[in-house]
Amino acid sequence: MLNPIEYLKGVGPMRADMLKKELEIFTFGDLLEHFPNRHIDKTKVNRIREITPQTDYIQVAGTLLGYDTVGTGRAKRLLAQLRDSTGILELAWFQGIHYVVKNLNIGSDYLVFGKTGFFNGKPQMVHPEIEPYARANADGKNFLEPVYPTTEKLKARGFNGRQLGKLTYALLSLVQPKDIPENIPEEVLRRLKLLGRYEAYRNIHFPASAALSEESMRRIKFEEFFIAQVRLNLVRLQRHKASRGVVFEKVGELFNTLYSKYLPFELTGAQKRVVKEIRADTGRGHQMNRLLQGDVGSGKTIVALLSMMLAADNGFQSCMMAPTEILAQQHYAGLSELLKEMPVEIALLTGSTKAKERRRILQGLMDDTIHFVVGTHAVIEDAVQFRNLGLVIVDEQHRFGVAQRARLWEKAAVPPHVLVMTATPIPRTLAMTAYGDLDYSIMDELPPGRQPITTVHRSETARANVMDFVRTEIDKGRQAYFIYPLIEESEKLSYEDLMQGYEQVKSFFPEPKFRISMVHGRQPAEQKETNMQRFVKGDTQIMVSTTVIEVGVNVPNASVMVIESAEKFGLSQLHQLRGRVGRGSEKSFCILLTGVKASKEARERIKIMCATNDGFRIAEKDLEIRGPGDIEGTRQSGALNFKIANIVNDRALLELARAEAERIVEEDVELSMAKNLQLKTYLQSQRRRNGWGKIS
Repeated sequence: MLNPIEYLKGVGPMRADMLKKELEIFTFGDLLEHFPNRHIDKTKVNRIREITPQTDYIQVAGTLLGYDTVGTGRAKRLLAQLRDSTGILELAWFQGIHYVVKNLNIGSDYLVFGKTGFFNGKPQMVHPEIEPYARANADGKNFLEPVYPTTEKLKARGFNGRQLGKLTYALLSLVQPKDIPENIPEEVLRRLKLLGRYEAYRNIHFPASAALSEESMRRIKFEEFFIAQVRLNLVRLQRHKASRGVVFEKVGELFNTLYSKYLPFELTGAQKRVVKEIRADTGRGHQMNRLLQGDVGSGKTIVALLSMMLAADNGFQSCMMAPTEILAQQHYAGLSELLKEMPVEIALLTGSTKAKERRRILQGLMDDTIHFVVGTHAVIEDAVQFRNLGLVIVDEQHRFGVAQRARLWEKAAVPPHVLVMTATPIPRTLAMTAYGDLDYSIMDELPPGRQPITTVHRSETARANVMDFVRTEIDKGRQAYFIYPLIEESEKLSYEDLMQGYEQVKSFFPEPKFRISMVHGRQPAEQKETNMQRFVKGDTQIMVSTTVIEVGVNVPNASVMVIESAEKFGLSQLHQLRGRVGRGSEKSFCILLTGVKASKEARERIKIMCATNDGFRIAEKDLEIRGPGDIEGTRQSGALNFKIANIVNDRALLELARAEAERIVEEDVELSMAKNLQLKTYLQSQRRRNGWGKIS
């Protein structure tokens, strides 16, 4: 199936070039895996009078009355009229007009298929599939006709879904069972009543019935999930089995003293559970690779600190890496406060660390007088060497590349334990696919004393009332954020919007009575840092900012956030921004300001935000709305590259595939049993082809 696509009859060099550029079809196998997105029962011919506003795709037959090209330039289009005994249907083409006209004969009978709509009260079909009716009848097909995803460029060159179908039909006439070998163990196929692979591939393209089409889809979706889960489980179990790791043998005096004397509050049940999981991982002699998901404010930093104390009790150093300088500084300040009575040394290493202090830190890490270092990318530089690195903690890990993270674990003879943390809740289905090679922990409880944030939606027309409310909070001694969207395609437009917003805020909160900080991407790093610190220290009462404060600003006194043009933000980002308030003991508020004409999808996002503070519920909804391909931070390219399976719509099948994969791999991690040899052979062939391997 690795034959170049140009060698398939009916393709040739020019078509092959189009297929490669437009659809990434390079080989026979790629064409076979270009699955149809639906099938049409072409045996049914409808009447034109049956078309209603609710009609979707339909097939009709009739006589071509005439056609004409109207308009010029981009407005140029081809209009034709098709009549049957019940009415007239207008046909319209906006592209490929020259090609279409060559194949139209007035007075001839045609069979047309396409999506219908109404224009000026009359039924219309845009870019229909059209063929002479006599030839269509002569085909005598006994299967459902596939409709393939294609592109406008291909359609414009007369290479539509039907042409793809003809090529696939020609390919399947050449394909033998040996070309599509089975890759799922026979006992799994039998127990789950799945079609064989060869049969499924033939029938997903040209099924004899709708039922057979469904069975083929189920089989191939299951296969996609199953193969991905087997890979991820193999990586995880083989790592557990083969990778050496330093051993944290004991829970010692440092851990126990911090736990019993210096923690600011009793740990939540979730925190205790995660600490136990980390304790078990680090005592086994294998490298820990654990993902810690915790909603905003769930206390991940305390868990990280307890893990660092565990390392110190066993004679090992720890390193915590954060994506921004301000977040690293806040981690350092928070940890230093908790450790001020403890006999351990902690240091902060960032790009702006002065040369003298930097030399002191580098020496302290080398001679083990510095036990913990918190930093940014600066900690992965070659000059930074450790005497005995045993634990690496990466915060907001999706902001670091795999290679960057790997440079940290190369700084020790035995790979250090790895704890990666994220405050972006990841839906379970996404975690199972994108992070399935990691052990993962979830912290879904907030520490005592943290109050839920009240979130409300207000229209632009209520701005004056919103400003009055913010003023009452500031009069109580609180602080407030005003957040403006960052439009990546137009930095200039974003800057202008922010400046207008800043002037507007100043008009409601005039100086000198009110003091305002402003932060945005165009500012020099030093100025941005100064303005942020003024707000953090309480020197200013209001922060006007773009989304640069999404992660990493901790101001317990800030009790209200106004998010301007909230309809322009995604759910995950809205939730992250909201997490900047509600960090103290006072009641906090998030006000979502939108324009009057927000889209239906935007209104749905706003409604969810007002209904819940639960980041995991929000993440699940975000996945439903946006789909898996758009979720930020999916770390393994290829983990979600399924052809037809969908982790939202096919969740039950994913759960089933995961269970089967776990059972097989736990029983036979080498896949050496006779019943698993086909699966092993397939995985080896895919490894050579796709180069998948260990995921850091």
